[in-house]
Amino acid sequence: MMSRAAHVRLMAEYNAWMNARLLEGAARLPAGAVAADKGAFFGSVLGTLNHLVNADTIWLKRFAAHPARQAALDPLRTMAMPAGLAAQPFAELAPLAAHRRWLDRVIVAWAGALEEGELDHILHHANTKGEQFERHYFSLIMHFFNHQTHHRGQVTTLLSQEGIDIGSTDLLTLIPSDK
Repeated sequence: MMSRAAHVRLMAEYNAWMNARLLEGAARLPAGAVAADKGAFFGSVLGTLNHLVNADTIWLKRFAAHPARQAALDPLRTMAMPAGLAAQPFAELAPLAAHRRWLDRVIVAWAGALEEGELDHILHHANTKGEQFERHYFSLIMHFFNHQTHHRGQVTTLLSQEGIDIGSTDLLTLIPSDK
């Protein structure tokens, strides 16, 4: 049976794999189409990808407050908090893609360093409205990855509407066989 820490590592690898595939698909869009408002939660492919960078940064900064002080999260400790979940820090795909790849490397390194016992911690954090919460760290990490999956599904739909098929998006593809 896979430990929780091993599951987090699997989710980090899946996250990086899927983000790379989305970025490859988005790069195939005609000029201007990546930022075209298609009525999605965050408007466009670019808007949704920016939202994921913002949300991931916010969560990783919260995770950096864990008493284990994972070294992989050190770059996030000094990084400014995003202006908001709908902020557009990247107006073009290429710089967003470079930042996303860097962020995914940070996530994989952080996940790889997590120890099973650290996952039982109760994390104190505030949401973007300043409301305070105390929640189970492992559950927050699962939310972190689930949130990414939710919005990547929206991006795959937007890409599909433009005739771009990125292939299988199933986590099952990366789950190792128990045989």
